[in-house]
Amino acid sequence: MSKSDLLKTIKDEEVDYVDIRFTDPRGKLQHVTVCADLVDEDFLDEGFMFDGSSIAGWKSIEQSDMKLMPDPSSAYLDPFYAEKTLAVHCTVLEPDTNERYDRDPRGTARNAEDYLRSTGIGDTAYMGPEAEFFLFDDVRYSVTSNKVSYSVDAIDGAWNSDTEYEMGNMGHRPGVKGGYFPVNPIDDGQDIRAEMLSTMKRMGIKVDKHHHEVGSCQHELGMIFGTLVEQADNQQKYKYVIHNVAHAYG
Repeated sequence: MSKSDLLKTIKDEEVDYVDIRFTDPRGKLQHVTVCADLVDEDFLDEGFMFDGSSIAGWKSIEQSDMKLMPDPSSAYLDPFYAEKTLAVHCTVLEPDTNERYDRDPRGTARNAEDYLRSTGIGDTAYMGPEAEFFLFDDVRYSVTSNKVSYSVDAIDGAWNSDTEYEMGNMGHRPGVKGGYFPVNPIDDGQDIRAEMLSTMKRMGIKVDKHHHEVGSCQHELGMIFGTLVEQADNQQKYKYVIHNVAHAYG
């Protein structure tokens, strides 16, 4: 998607807001939401100023000004917001030089692509990460002055084979390391994974499959390979979709 395509999408889709997103040093997606009628060619050319001192590991407060530069090629309609919102990923720039900030993960990936081309070894590198995740019904943790603990639980966990439930224990769950490829009802994640994958596809991500993995509560959604920055953006979308669909399921 080009700048003109992005502006056309805002108009044609009657978009209310533009969510500009970036990745912090810990890999977490951050965002600020801008009224769509403020987004024009100047906005896309000049970027959006923000306080970098409030992001862990970035600027000190006396040097806090930073710039978010939207990348129109990363834009997609957010499938979760109540108001129609176009999301776009950004590279973080130094405002005085417009150079990529050296602690911005996305900028680092872009620098790596530029370096590859400069070496003459090749002009493009393709990446195919295989991301997996766990779905739990209950997650608890504590980090206090006198205690550090965590626990996870799910009705389909192998450890719940003898747990008493009010509605009864049907016994349909994978055994230890027995989760690879069984059909339902042992694989009870079919529908939620399918919704996740369909949502990713509507967002423009090239996907190919989903299935239960070896471990209890472990799942995989498959994506087709792509360039480094493209796949970095897709990984952030991947996590965003998983978190929000899982949250909607409760």
